[in-house]
Amino acid sequence: MWSSSFLASPKLTLLPSSSSSSPAHPKIHTLLCFTQNPSSTVGINVSKRHLNISILTLLFNGGFLLDKAKSISESGDLLQTYSDSKDGFTLLVPSSWVKVEKAGANVLFEEPDKRSNNIGVVVSPVRINSLQDFGSPQFVADKLINAEKRKESTKEAEVVSVGERSGQGQVYEFEYKIDSTRGGIKRVFSAAFVSSKKLYLLNVVHSDNPENPLDYSTRLLLEQVLHSFDALPLT
Repeated sequence: MWSSSFLASPKLTLLPSSSSSSPAHPKIHTLLCFTQNPSSTVGINVSKRHLNISILTLLFNGGFLLDKAKSISESGDLLQTYSDSKDGFTLLVPSSWVKVEKAGANVLFEEPDKRSNNIGVVVSPVRINSLQDFGSPQFVADKLINAEKRKESTKEAEVVSVGERSGQGQVYEFEYKIDSTRGGIKRVFSAAFVSSKKLYLLNVVHSDNPENPLDYSTRLLLEQVLHSFDALPLT
């Protein structure tokens, strides 16, 4: 899990690892998507009362979800900022998770009651200035999932989603599922970016077995961790 071999290629050489300090602030985005088909000639007759009820329902549900996200991201006993000024990155971590030492990881946090649930970061030197120089988010996701599939312990692996966001630079985000002989089915949230010719890779791993699936509130918490991962501003 803590390998950057998914970026190995004749044009890119990754070497063993090793480099300021301002906390990251999680951002919650609310997206309301409306689609229209201008060519449609179908008429819709909606009463004023029905329309008002629909609007109130939308506002209530939207407000509830925002309050839920806010309570998780802003509660001091749930998430706290971890910044590494030596290697130059920052992220949010659950305050109850314990920092441990592990070979190959620059930092690793584990859930006390279930140590297989963990958050880890690997930093490795590279020869490129950004991930875009290497490929698209989908291309990198394919490299990442293929690296997982090559592991002897992996029975099955599939990409769930691929995304991209802006931070200090461009950050690629991935979600995938792994069925492993070591711990069963796991949900993995990963983020990657390149800064100062170093590759930064975050892996957030949580069990997601059918008998005890990943619940909504925990998923929301882990997504906040994912979205908070970024380089520290250069000073």
